[in-house]
Amino acid sequence: MQHTATSTTDLDAPRADAETPTPLHRPNPTAVMAAIGRRSFAAIASTSPAGHPHAAGVLYELVGSDLFVSTLRSSRKARNVDACGRVGVTIPIRRLPIGPPSTVQFQARAEVLDVADPVIAAHVSDGRLRSVTGHGELELPDGCFIRISVPSRLHTYGLGMSLWSLIKDPMGAGGVVERGTR
Repeated sequence: MQHTATSTTDLDAPRADAETPTPLHRPNPTAVMAAIGRRSFAAIASTSPAGHPHAAGVLYELVGSDLFVSTLRSSRKARNVDACGRVGVTIPIRRLPIGPPSTVQFQARAEVLDVADPVIAAHVSDGRLRSVTGHGELELPDGCFIRISVPSRLHTYGLGMSLWSLIKDPMGAGGVVERGTR
């Protein structure tokens, strides 16, 4: 097999179909929020004040339209959220045991809350944070929570379409969800 060099201009050249982008489909907002609530793992990305990116896998619990993540105040993600107050979130939504998962992704406001914060205390008392407090997280001397406010606009990949449609048209799997004003 002969390898031919590809010039940078070939890589940067627009595709023939680039002028007609695939339209975004619109999954059901209630179904997307339900899918988020049935999951517990996400990747969150944050940025330091110096502009250094950081991504981490986390366990979360959805309460209302907020994600709660237990972490340590000294962790990079908590320090970045304290300093910048924003995160990027990607939640994988596995639909098949093989192949890439569908996803929900968004940018959001975030804040660090102490374990003793009244919001945390109320959610713990009501049992709404059981999955992120059941392993001693409330006893950690440096423990805290990150509250991520799920925005009204969410981006999706592969949700709201049949698996057959996803397999046939992976380039058309992007979607957007408008949950209403926030």
